Amino acid sequence: MAPLANQTSTTTSTRDVIAVDGLGIEFFRSRRRKLSLREMVLRRENTAPKETFWALKDVSFSVGPGEAVGLVGSNGGGKSTLLKTIAGVLLPDEGSVRVNGGVAPLIELTGGFLGELSARENVMLTAGLHGLSKQEIAERFDEIVEFAGPQVRAGLDMPFRHFSSGMQVRLGFALITTLDEPIVLVDEVLAVGDKDFREKCYGRMEDLLSEGRTLFLVSHSEPDLRRFCTRGLFLKSGRLVADGPMDDILEQYNAPA
Repeated sequence: MAPLANQTSTTTSTRDVIAVDGLGIEFFRSRRRKLSLREMVLRRENTAPKETFWALKDVSFSVGPGEAVGLVGSNGGGKSTLLKTIAGVLLPDEGSVRVNGGVAPLIELTGGFLGELSARENVMLTAGLHGLSKQEIAERFDEIVEFAGPQVRAGLDMPFRHFSSGMQVRLGFALITTLDEPIVLVDEVLAVGDKDFREKCYGRMEDLLSEGRTLFLVSHSEPDLRRFCTRGLFLKSGRLVADGPMDDILEQYNAPA
């Protein structure tokens, strides 16, 4: 493993909002063959070996309040897996992840929305799950819809599944970034939508940072990483190989193998 650039101590502080210690996530790569009809009738177990791989292995770092951290690495390097673990979607197989404070996950923005519910109902439900009261949701509802745009407003009471993918993402981004959670996890979503909507997203992200939120950004866009992040982490094949200033991390990431 390459030496860590500007390596930080794995000792965590009570002030850390994210503390990852020896994190390992193991996945199965199925090698089991299909059962024959006879085996299914006899309910015979498939005993073919199961191959596993470590999507993340021995990952340790901490993030303080108000830090803006960019995560880089090749596809399949473990970036999205790490964000999902911090968000609580995945549980560690090794080590630990401690998060102090609520998380606004800009990951698979529409993953928590229900297709049969209307857009209005999805906003009410998702905001409520993040701890907002009915009064707080009502007070923010117009702001959410205004940010999402007129097409979303016109379709508020139709099933969410009838929205275009662009409209779904607009509503998801507008809702999640209106929450009060102190930690914002962003996985490539700034690259979606048309130019005007992207500029609105950039402005909203800058507002969140100015409020002292903690940002954890996964992106292949170097301009976005340089714009928002002062610190970078470099994941390679599931291992943290560098931790340091964002410009230095991008230089190491782009260096010839």
